[in-house]
Amino acid sequence: MARSNTAPSQETNPPDFLAWHVANKGDKGFWTRIGAAWFHRDRKGLSLQLELVPINGRIVLRTPLDDEKKEPGA
Repeated sequence: MARSNTAPSQETNPPDFLAWHVANKGDKGFWTRIGAAWFHRDRKGLSLQLELVPINGRIVLRTPLDDEKKEPGA
């Protein structure tokens, strides 16, 4: 059974989460923004858009800060 597209238009909506790659080096963590995620209209899933995929470390999804939501292209 095919699913209908329940993802919102990502070009017009600010992301619900920002995706970060976190690499630990010693006792420091280095965070690099790698993408964003949006809730589906029914809020039962997410669409994740990554601009790059790390080969190590971990991916963390965090809600954007208010100033990050205002960035053009965010």
